[in-house]
Amino acid sequence: MDFAFTEEQQMIRDTAEAFLKASSTSAAIRTAMASESGFDPALWQSICDDMYWQALHIPENYGGMGLGYVELVAVLEQMGRYLLCAPYMSSVAMATNALLIAGTDAQKELYLPQIIEGKIATLAFNSASRDWDASAVTATYRRDGNDFVLNGNYRYVLDGHSADFMVFAAREEGSAGEKGISLFVCATDQSGISRASLPTMDQTRRQATVSLSDVRLDSSALMGAAGQAGAQLNKILDLATIALAAEQAGGMQEVLDITVEYSKSRSQFGRSIAGFQAIKHKAADMMLRSEVARSAVYYAACIADDALANGPLANELSEAASIAKSHCSEAYFKNAGEALQIHGGVGFTWEYDVHLYFKRAKASEHFLGDSGYHRERVAKILLD
Repeated sequence: MDFAFTEEQQMIRDTAEAFLKASSTSAAIRTAMASESGFDPALWQSICDDMYWQALHIPENYGGMGLGYVELVAVLEQMGRYLLCAPYMSSVAMATNALLIAGTDAQKELYLPQIIEGKIATLAFNSASRDWDASAVTATYRRDGNDFVLNGNYRYVLDGHSADFMVFAAREEGSAGEKGISLFVCATDQSGISRASLPTMDQTRRQATVSLSDVRLDSSALMGAAGQAGAQLNKILDLATIALAAEQAGGMQEVLDITVEYSKSRSQFGRSIAGFQAIKHKAADMMLRSEVARSAVYYAACIADDALANGPLANELSEAASIAKSHCSEAYFKNAGEALQIHGGVGFTWEYDVHLYFKRAKASEHFLGDSGYHRERVAKILLD
């Protein structure tokens, strides 16, 4: 594998950095996270219309750019760096991947162009379980003639309160584990669907609870074969995990950068604290964690490209995703904690942005599985 960016990939990364540095400023973040939707609709539409990022890895025959997961990860890294408040992770890294992996041709032709136009989409699968794979699905479905009737509750649904359509994971009544899982896609104005925004520690990323009460869907909503989507759901979640790790890598780099700049301006005992050996050691450790994270993320992105194009070797995608997420979860939170320590008392104040990264680091650590969960997962893969 060649881990150096191509000229096109470097241009995509640099363009993302320049755009987000100008648009996702501290003031813009604070305004968006205080709004009802949790994001700025004008900025989201600009991302969709002007930058076309939501179409990065959508195939050209559906109106997308037809690029790969490395390009997507390069953009997500910059989004994490600048704490973008937008329904990008939910719409692109979760719903789009679900459609690409499990959707029928008709579903792709219907929904992928809507995502490109700026419609918000997401994936609902976890029902307050500590697991983050197909076994976390507890919502159920039953057949009624040619229709499917869904019931159940979901938590931790990214942008679930504002999504225009959703992909639902549900299991056949009486099934367990990966068996009996089906995926369904439908608009959120469907009768029987209720949603409520959740209070979250990380105000820059919204989550919701979603309840299904006798939601009746016809066969056109079923993605693939009924009861056979367990492995597909796990693949979708692996891809989302890599995307989240990319955001974490960007965030830990930014907390390093702002902390180094702050240490140069803060003085103690008549000199800048940046010159103290203890501060230098902390900054060096932060940089090492950031570099290792970036290597793990881009390796996983290369594996994801293979998975989307041809399908990787057994467990290769899961292993790469878990390695990246386990390191990034710990490293981001550690870097954010060190940043607070170096900033001193002002790091905890509302005026400084360090606390925003600290909260994002902790929330991202647990979403889609913390480091302990993913290390155990890697161990099981290696023992199989």
